[in-house]
Amino acid sequence: MAMTISVIVCAYNEERYVARCLEAIGRQRRVPDEIILVDNASADRTGEIARGITGVRVVEEPRKGLVRARRRGFDASRGSVVVYTDADCLPPAHWLERIEARLGAHPDAVAITGTFRYYDWDRLSRACTRLYDLSVAPATHLLVQDLLGWGAILYGGNFAVRREALLAIGGFDTSIEFHGEDTNLGRRLSRLGRVLLSDRCWVYTSARRFQAVGRMQVATLYIRNFTHEIVYHEPADALHVDIRG
Repeated sequence: MAMTISVIVCAYNEERYVARCLEAIGRQRRVPDEIILVDNASADRTGEIARGITGVRVVEEPRKGLVRARRRGFDASRGSVVVYTDADCLPPAHWLERIEARLGAHPDAVAITGTFRYYDWDRLSRACTRLYDLSVAPATHLLVQDLLGWGAILYGGNFAVRREALLAIGGFDTSIEFHGEDTNLGRRLSRLGRVLLSDRCWVYTSARRFQAVGRMQVATLYIRNFTHEIVYHEPADALHVDIRG
């Protein structure tokens, strides 16, 4: 059967970013079969703006929480593959085309995740993240998935998963508030098949979390929660700093 793709964007108070994100998704060379915006208890014009964009379906998740919004979007979708990105991301035109090609070439893969390139960060910070993407990330992915069999790297702002695989693991773990939710998903999916890490399936995104919280603080949070989820099967931090108004 032909692959069908649902793109899901979960958004809380994202009126500054959401239009550009959804328009970029609509300009994909591989046209998505549906685009869903999950309005996650926004108090601004996020839902109104999304409803004004042709081809976008808006669904509501009144209980605030990223993982709840992810589940609501999945329940509303129909695609054989569901693709998630964040409202401050700008996927290039080849994004879905490359995701589809990679999954099609690897029928044993249950998911694929891509990297980020930052459009509003200084040159040195962008260079450091590119170095991480090309060295530390693939080495860590190889270690935890292929050598240890403990899990996988999965970036929550840029991933695609086969519907049947997500159903087989029981969907998203809504007991998780924020940190570690993507590692939790990658760990459980890797029990069924390969999670691909592809630098070719990248998206542009904002560095606003690093700018608001601090580079070292955010990096430490991500490393700590990734490690804790992989080893102990639960995040280290239950709370997070919400950078949206």
